[in-house]
Amino acid sequence: MAPNAPQGKIEKILSCAFAISTKESAALELPDFPLDNLPLAAKVLENNPHLSPHSVLFRLYPYRAFLKEQISHLESLLSSFDVKAEAPGLYSNFARRVRAFLEGPRQSQVYVETDYQNGLIEEMLQSESVADFCIVGPKGCGKSLLVQQVADILGKQTENIVLYQDMTARDLIQQRTTLDNGDTVWKLSPLILAALEGKIAVLDGINRIHPSTLSVLHRLVQDRELQLHDSKRLISSDRYQFIKENFGLTDQQLEESGILRIHPDFRIVAIGEPPTTQSPTGNWMTPEVLSLFLFHEVRTLSKEEELHIITSKYGPISRPLHKIVELAHILRNSTDQTLNNLSGHLSTRQLLRIAARMKNYPTNFAFDSIQTTFMVKFLPSLARQALEKTVQKLGIVPEEDYSEDSPIICEVRDNIVTIGQSSVPVYKTTHLTKVPNILFYDVPQHLHLMEKMLQDFQLGQHLLLVGNQGVGKNKIVDRFLELLNRPREYIQLHRDTTVQTLTTQPTVKDGRLIHEDSPLVKAVKHGHVLVVDEADKAPTHVTCILKTLVESGQMILSDGRRIIPTASQETAGEHHIRIHPDFRVIILANRPGFPFLGNDFFGALGDLFSSHAVENPSPGSEVTLLRQYGPNVPLETIKKLVRVFGDLRNMADQGLLSYPYSTREVVNIVKHIEKFPDADLEDVVFNVFDFDRYSPEVVETLGEVLEKHGFSSKNVMTAEYIAAKRAKEKIQVTVNRYSGLDTKEPKHGKEDPDNAPHVGGNTWAGGTGGRDTAGLGGKGGPYRLDKGHEVHQLSDEEKNAVPDHILRAAREMGRKAFQEKLKEIGMSGYDATLYNQFYNNVSRQVQSLRIILGNLQAKNKERHWTRHQTGGELDDVKLVDGLLGEKTIFRRRTEQEPEIGAPQLKPKIFRVVVDVSGSMYRFNGYDGRLDRELEAAVLVMEAFQGFEDKIQYDIIGHSGEDVSIPFVKLKEPPKNNKERLDVIRKMHAHAQYCWSGDHTLEGTESAITSLAEEECDEAIVVVLSDANLQRYGIPPSQLAAALTAKSNVSGYAIFIGSLGDQAERLQEKLPAGRAFICSDVSQLPQILKQIFSSSVISTL
Repeated sequence: MAPNAPQGKIEKILSCAFAISTKESAALELPDFPLDNLPLAAKVLENNPHLSPHSVLFRLYPYRAFLKEQISHLESLLSSFDVKAEAPGLYSNFARRVRAFLEGPRQSQVYVETDYQNGLIEEMLQSESVADFCIVGPKGCGKSLLVQQVADILGKQTENIVLYQDMTARDLIQQRTTLDNGDTVWKLSPLILAALEGKIAVLDGINRIHPSTLSVLHRLVQDRELQLHDSKRLISSDRYQFIKENFGLTDQQLEESGILRIHPDFRIVAIGEPPTTQSPTGNWMTPEVLSLFLFHEVRTLSKEEELHIITSKYGPISRPLHKIVELAHILRNSTDQTLNNLSGHLSTRQLLRIAARMKNYPTNFAFDSIQTTFMVKFLPSLARQALEKTVQKLGIVPEEDYSEDSPIICEVRDNIVTIGQSSVPVYKTTHLTKVPNILFYDVPQHLHLMEKMLQDFQLGQHLLLVGNQGVGKNKIVDRFLELLNRPREYIQLHRDTTVQTLTTQPTVKDGRLIHEDSPLVKAVKHGHVLVVDEADKAPTHVTCILKTLVESGQMILSDGRRIIPTASQETAGEHHIRIHPDFRVIILANRPGFPFLGNDFFGALGDLFSSHAVENPSPGSEVTLLRQYGPNVPLETIKKLVRVFGDLRNMADQGLLSYPYSTREVVNIVKHIEKFPDADLEDVVFNVFDFDRYSPEVVETLGEVLEKHGFSSKNVMTAEYIAAKRAKEKIQVTVNRYSGLDTKEPKHGKEDPDNAPHVGGNTWAGGTGGRDTAGLGGKGGPYRLDKGHEVHQLSDEEKNAVPDHILRAAREMGRKAFQEKLKEIGMSGYDATLYNQFYNNVSRQVQSLRIILGNLQAKNKERHWTRHQTGGELDDVKLVDGLLGEKTIFRRRTEQEPEIGAPQLKPKIFRVVVDVSGSMYRFNGYDGRLDRELEAAVLVMEAFQGFEDKIQYDIIGHSGEDVSIPFVKLKEPPKNNKERLDVIRKMHAHAQYCWSGDHTLEGTESAITSLAEEECDEAIVVVLSDANLQRYGIPPSQLAAALTAKSNVSGYAIFIGSLGDQAERLQEKLPAGRAFICSDVSQLPQILKQIFSSSVISTL
């Protein structure tokens, strides 16, 4: 098979392969080694005898891409066979082909040489000569560019095929379609056409496709054979020639027999991102996938390599750009997972985009570019703080003289649009009906944003605008296009959007399948601007098909047509659509997470676009905007509204409110007052908050804000206000009545089995407007009892006339009923009083944290399309099957169910490590640290109640006496207030009577080490402690090492007590984003929210 391959190297590779496959290596839990691919290794070595055994072995088994902790064990095993990674050596004769191509005349200067990338191209050429191969690397590192370079060197054409999660085997191989006369036929897919024509089929996104779909490629890759749905068969060129010669058949006869020849130059090149445990697909590099390809791992470029590329393309590097490049490499090399996860936003692709902007629009400040590149405004607080701390260390500061409210010019004169310092000619078009024409009031902040958008348009960039709902994203874009006179094509995505509906709109007309152009295709054809709204609502695997369109100007439509780049040398035939040079895409998306619950479009595809954050206007810009909407509304009223909504937005950012009230709401208030000047301002404001009245905590918060800004009472949002408002509107809630009867004796009353409404009298429990019985609106009853009926209310005068002895008896009966209720949960009256002293201080924070936890829980529930149904919505990819009489041509949305054989989803584990050392009790009178810790424990126990199936927790203490004191055991949370009170009583007693000393370090190490052994979806340890470590000689470096000791456990420290600036100094010395200072227990939910939110960016 490979007689000239170096025997010694072959023997080493075989030894390593079989050692990995032995039972003795099973303890390492390594994926199976692809033994069937060993002949490919021999062929590669025969062609390239200079290659090291490790280099060839790594192409078969790229263990660094899919292993984490086992890497060192595997390399130790390999080294026992003298197989070690070596520095790159001399290249074979392929290198001369690479050099000759790069030095020859080229039409495109997109690729800039580096030694590393030239070496990768050389290695890919070596693999391409013997087999199909796969490139694995982070997004934006140049994978697609390298594949194109390989194709250009070989003189082959590429067929780019974007893979997505919903893709089926039929999409990949053959699809049904109709002819003009209505006949149905099978249509070959781009992959099959590439096989017949000898192209390189580039499967972009192999990490996204479902394994069952990918399995259809096994015969095509390994045997170069494939059975098509129409009974035709593809066979290898060698076998085709053998049949042709031995049976004396012609090409035409073979084709009529359904035998098709795979071109000998055909190759498959797969492109994927490294597997991560956080991704929905998990480790996609399974043994089945490993057996399909040879692998090449692509790393991000080094600092020197990126500087070389930027300099070659855009000239000398400015100081701000140099700082941004330096920041990119600090993030990539950071051991802090939070910072490392952010590095994807500064990929090589994004750095080149920033360099192009800075060349054309020079600036002395890098701060603004970093803000927009990372969407800092919308990052989770944990990630934002860590990034800002890193940026400050690099000396990157905001521009002092810049203000979003500074005056800016916006005019159209002599067919020239000018926004600020940027100008562009007005676009000439005949599609005037598609140019937006809207009511828009200019404010400085929006004009500054539109100037940046105009600059990006001049650079040929596609745009992404991210912001909360109601901040004006659509209006800004429409006004921007109106100024430029650019026609717009609009498409709004939703959770049920599919790849097919995004590209074409299939319909059946006169028995024929007709594919009508979607707005996307129309924009591509005519050079219009495609506005994609609500991009975060569609599944990311659907929107990912925009990648090749935006990145390389290519896309395959569901009807078989292909979009090709403007400058493509390929002849535009009937099934080709050449991109119009004026085509642009503007994506609109909400910020990810609660309350919009969208997908993180920016995290998935953000580096393909020039991104901009759209925020609510600053106070000055908002006042200017509102005065234009309401010129007759008093200025003081407008300013008051701006202050109210400004406070509400700040509270939303802090997590105290779930909904970030936008400019849209305050504009509606001003428009209402402008049209109805006599309307009561409180009533108009209340209309905006009407939905929030169902949450008592939100009602109280809103009431406090309104009272702060001059409204009549903080009870403006309470039930009393609602009742009064409804009474004014003649909505009857309460009926006043007079009984005129005396009370006799308090009692519970009879229970009505039919729960009929009872008014007056003294017989039935739950009646209204009566006497003596438990109910509402009456007099002399022992306690309140609501049966859900309309309330008939007695007057205060009649209630006050109840004799004292009746009141005493009612009060005593109510007290006894309360005691009975307490006995049900095993508590005495004193216990309830004591517990409520702690609970009442954190009740609002409990609600806030439950909102956060509920949002985390909701992410695990996702709907998906269930195909091949006999009822539901018509599946657009099975229309032809319906014409043929197929019944299962429908699809329905159902809850995502685990696949057969897939493991049950595991809960997250949240471990709280509490400090119950003597210093907590000793200095409690100084700063209330022990009280805060007990309140924090109550907060966790109350908030986590009810989430046991998704989030489990325990509370472990440490003191001078012990490193691990169980207060709440895992899977055994306290069930009622008595058990929760017992927990905090034990914590308090231990702090009072324990010996002095501190085991913070040992307690942290023990908690994290033991939790690392638990099987869970995510493990989080939060250490609550005072900052009194210096007294016991504990250096911050040791605590930092303990917090980051295990890669599968995220450790954080929250300092709830400090003498002087101990906590601040300790926080500075710990890894960014790992330490927090909590001087008030009200801050704790927000800190926990930051910690939980850190998992959001782990998939970016």
